[in-house]
Amino acid sequence: MPSIGAEMKRRDFIKLIAASAGAWPFFAYAQRTATPLIGVLRNTSQSDAAFRLAAFRAGLSELGFTVGTNVTIEYRYADSKYDRLPALADELIQHSASVLFASGNASALAAKRATSTIPVVFAVGNDPVEMGLVTSLSRPNGNVTGVSFFTTIVGKRLELMRELTSPSAKIAYLQDINNPAGEIEVKELEATARKIGQPVVIINAGNAADIDKAFATAKDHAVSGVIVAAGSFEFKWTDKLVSLAARYKLPAIYAGREVVSAGGLLSYSGSQREAHRLAGIYCGRILKGDKPTDLPVMLPNKIDLVVNLKAAKEIGLTIPPAMLARADEVIE
Repeated sequence: MPSIGAEMKRRDFIKLIAASAGAWPFFAYAQRTATPLIGVLRNTSQSDAAFRLAAFRAGLSELGFTVGTNVTIEYRYADSKYDRLPALADELIQHSASVLFASGNASALAAKRATSTIPVVFAVGNDPVEMGLVTSLSRPNGNVTGVSFFTTIVGKRLELMRELTSPSAKIAYLQDINNPAGEIEVKELEATARKIGQPVVIINAGNAADIDKAFATAKDHAVSGVIVAAGSFEFKWTDKLVSLAARYKLPAIYAGREVVSAGGLLSYSGSQREAHRLAGIYCGRILKGDKPTDLPVMLPNKIDLVVNLKAAKEIGLTIPPAMLARADEVIE
């Protein structure tokens, strides 16, 4: 017969095992939920976002985060329906995201409005201060920081179009009426137009039918070139924009290099691929403990001019030698 002391030890051991068994499911659950979650919000479609988000994940990996191993990502795409963004941002918050990554101007604004506590990292083409995302580039306040690739250097695009046409030529600006940040680009365009004395016509568009009408209107106004609004608009309607510019024999300039690869004439902007990689690095730094307020907004260190000579030939346009000499890439 076991002694009283031995029996007590046996009972204590059984209690310890029982307690450990009861705690194990909780411990296992804690282990599973310890993996941080990044909520990604994008204003366009999944296919359009593919190369950008691949660059974002590459940035994350530079900080040691591999999707499916030590970080999880939930994606939400608005398919260029901007009114869906607030609800999609709320969904990501309900998934207990550790940080939100907002790709695109409209997505960034929606993410900022959705939370003042969860860190938000953005990749945008506008001036983040003018957009109201941050109060300072060097030291953002609150929970928001990120990268700007300044696609809205629309004043420079106007100057490039002036170089292709003439100082007296009328230039059309195709505005995306669905983009809540679009007015910023319009203001910059109009300020530059006044400064250099370039006639400009603003033509609004929001869907495929509007784009057809816009090019017909541009022709009726005897414009000599078209500047297409930066953002998801040009990526959603790339094929239509390129084909209509060719049909009407109008030189057109875009923000995205991808549009030129698809047959567009010119693009001028910072690299979106690089901006998204840097945003991935910032998300990784936040997951490691950095605060958004300690991460200054990063700006592009290089603006690329891309020229498509085949597109120029199709509309009977000769690219000035000086412009070709400045081009970072010439597609033949």
